[in-house]
Amino acid sequence: MSDYIWKKGSSTDVDARVMRFLAGEDVVLDRQLLPFDIRASQAHARGLARIGVLTAAQAEAMTESLDALAAAFASGEFVLDARYEDGHSAIESWLTERLGEIGGRIHAGRSRNDQVAVALRLYLKDRLARLARFCADIARICLERADREQAVPLPGHTHLQQAMPSSLGLWWAGHAEAFVDNLALARQTAQWLDASPLGTASGFGVNLALDREGVAAELGFARLVVNPQYAQNARGKVELRALDALSAATGDLRRLAWDLSLFASQEFGFVRVPANFCTGSSIMPNKLNPDTVELLRSLHATVVGARTELDNVLSLPSGYQRDLQDTKPPTIRGFERGLAGLELAPGMLSGLEWQTERMRSAIAPELHATDRANELVGQGQPFREAYRQAAAEIDGLGRRRAEDSLRARISPGGCARLELGTLKTRLEGLLDASLE
Repeated sequence: MSDYIWKKGSSTDVDARVMRFLAGEDVVLDRQLLPFDIRASQAHARGLARIGVLTAAQAEAMTESLDALAAAFASGEFVLDARYEDGHSAIESWLTERLGEIGGRIHAGRSRNDQVAVALRLYLKDRLARLARFCADIARICLERADREQAVPLPGHTHLQQAMPSSLGLWWAGHAEAFVDNLALARQTAQWLDASPLGTASGFGVNLALDREGVAAELGFARLVVNPQYAQNARGKVELRALDALSAATGDLRRLAWDLSLFASQEFGFVRVPANFCTGSSIMPNKLNPDTVELLRSLHATVVGARTELDNVLSLPSGYQRDLQDTKPPTIRGFERGLAGLELAPGMLSGLEWQTERMRSAIAPELHATDRANELVGQGQPFREAYRQAAAEIDGLGRRRAEDSLRARISPGGCARLELGTLKTRLEGLLDASLE
């Protein structure tokens, strides 16, 4: 490993075992953060030039050298590995090796504390934008299929027992609205954490008139984290809220995947999952297993586990503590795994093949009892009396058709009035707002 950027001289003893423990997963995790760290370093260099700490030529040399680092990292020519303590030290090492003493000036007016804080916020803004995009993709496919299949009968269930005739349109629209909400939450969360901590240094400010506002604007932040202490105290807090937005989406995906797990079983036989999202058994030649559905179902556990781990790290006093290093592993693990699963969902959903006759034939006569009770209410009976009469008439409900039941469900959002236009308008409005 190259010299640590915090060493004061040759007398500083460094125990290799201690350093391995302290570094933890930083080098590996910082591979996700390095592009954002490079961007922030370039903006910081230009900000230092604006206040005279660097010359314009020095800032330009740093910026060009960091462009080269970004390109080398993207191509695989540069690898962030055990030579470095973390991504921050790799950046400084790169600059000093290529620019000499000029490279050592990059750290003026900042600490690794605000350096990692700004990289994490940039990372979270990027990942929340991806989350919003995947939620929009899922919602769009659900709405498209709800429109095409709105009148296809599907047995509705409560308590895993058959309840009333329902429709594919209602089922698809229910999941669509969930992901429209998740899109909105991802956007709101991104706006909430859209503040730059860069320039707060170790949590106390610095004796330089830093152009914090200019640097924040260059990095695309809407505002500053004003107070240096809060810049440190917010570490972990913003990650928690970002994971909350992610967990809302993976939680809804888990419910959708559960439905498909049941519907795809031979006992239900309502749907076929596309073969390219399935695998076979290593021993049973007859098996085609919906493994993607099942792992999308368990995906939420990874995100919630990450959130729980992160929350337990944050039992800390004000200011920076080294414990905060341990906010990175769960945050990055949760987002990388969670987004990888959400990205797969649209393709799988678009390829589902419904077994419509199997679904229609599964609707037993007694599922029409609630419709019968409501008809009696419409004729003037009190509901409780109608409820008892409908229960007594169950044996005579066999001639009813599911399609007639669906057409009669005219309450807003019901099978005959899905309000798909309302959901589409809301989705489009959220997408249009993101472009402003």
